[in-house]
Amino acid sequence: MKTRPGYRNCINGILNAAFALTLALLGLLAVPAANAQTYPTKPVRMIVPFPPGGATDIIARLLSQKLHEMWGQPVVLEYKPGGGTVIGTDAVAKAAPDGYTVGVVISAHFINPSMLSNMPFDTVKDLSGVSTVAISHIVLVATPSLQANNISELIALAKKNPGKLTYASPGTGTSAHLAVELLKTMAGIDIVHIPYKGASAAFADVLSGRVSLQIDPLQSSMSNIKSGKVKALAITSPHRAAGFDDIPTVAETIPGFSMQSVSGVVVASATPRDIVHKLSADINKALQSPDLIERMRQMGMEPSGDTPEEFDAMVRSEIDKWAKVVKASGAKVD
Repeated sequence: MKTRPGYRNCINGILNAAFALTLALLGLLAVPAANAQTYPTKPVRMIVPFPPGGATDIIARLLSQKLHEMWGQPVVLEYKPGGGTVIGTDAVAKAAPDGYTVGVVISAHFINPSMLSNMPFDTVKDLSGVSTVAISHIVLVATPSLQANNISELIALAKKNPGKLTYASPGTGTSAHLAVELLKTMAGIDIVHIPYKGASAAFADVLSGRVSLQIDPLQSSMSNIKSGKVKALAITSPHRAAGFDDIPTVAETIPGFSMQSVSGVVVASATPRDIVHKLSADINKALQSPDLIERMRQMGMEPSGDTPEEFDAMVRSEIDKWAKVVKASGAKVD
C-alpha cells in the first residue's frame, strides 16, 4: 500500500519534532554536569553572619583560604551580622541559586525557628545544607567557690538548694542559655537563668563569684581554666575534647546529653544538586588539611564534614530537639 505524501510528511514532522525534543532534554540534563565540572569559574561569595573577629570568622577564613587554593578562584568573605545570624542567612536564602553565594551557619540556625516568630525564610525549605565544617566544644564552668566539682555533685547541690544556684548566658535564646535549660530538664533540677548582653559581662560575674555557673566555648575559657579562675565541670559535647581529656562530658553522667556548637555551610535550596555535592566534596577535602586541623584544635574545635544529605538530616533533627527545649523553658526573643 502506498503512503500518501501528506501523511508521510506529517509522520516525518512528528519524528523530527520528537528527535529535537529528545536532544533538548539531553542538553538540559548535561548542563548541570557541565556546571559541576567547571564550577567555580568566578569568585564565590561566603556570607558570615557575624562581624569580623571571633571563632566563626576564623573558621570562615581558614576554609575560604583552602578553597581558594583548590579552585584558583577567590572566596570573598562578606559580613552580615545581626538578628541572631538571621540577617546573614536570609541573604543566602534569597541569593541566586547558582553556588556562587554560600553561607556559614552555627547552632543558632537550629534554634532560631523555635525562638523567632517572624523568620524571613524557612530554614528547611529555603536552604540546603552543604557540609558541617567544625564542632566547637562547649564547657560548663563554675566559680571556684562552688561546692561541686563535677556534674553529679552539681545535680546533688542543685536538688538540695532548688532555685538558689544561678547560671549566666550571653542572652536569652542563645545556645548557651538553652544548653543549661536542656541540662535542667534532663537532670530534673532548678537553676536560675541570668541573661547578659554578651559573654564578657557574664564571665566577669562568674569569675567574681556573683554567679555560680556559665556555659562557654572551650576556646574562650581555656586560659581561665588553666589559671584556676574558674573550674571546668564538664564538656557538653557527646565525647571528650582532644587535648582536654581530663574534662569529662555531661553525657558520662546524663546519658544522651549533647550540646555542641556546630558550624556548617549552606546554599539556597534551588542550587543544582551536582554543584552542592561538588561544594561538599571540596569542603570535606579542605577539612583534611593537617594545618587546618591543627589550627582548629588549638581553638578547641574539631573539623567535621559530612554529605549534604547528612547535614540536612542534622538540621531537621536539631530543630525538633531545640523546639522541645524552647517550649519547656518558655524562652522567647520576640
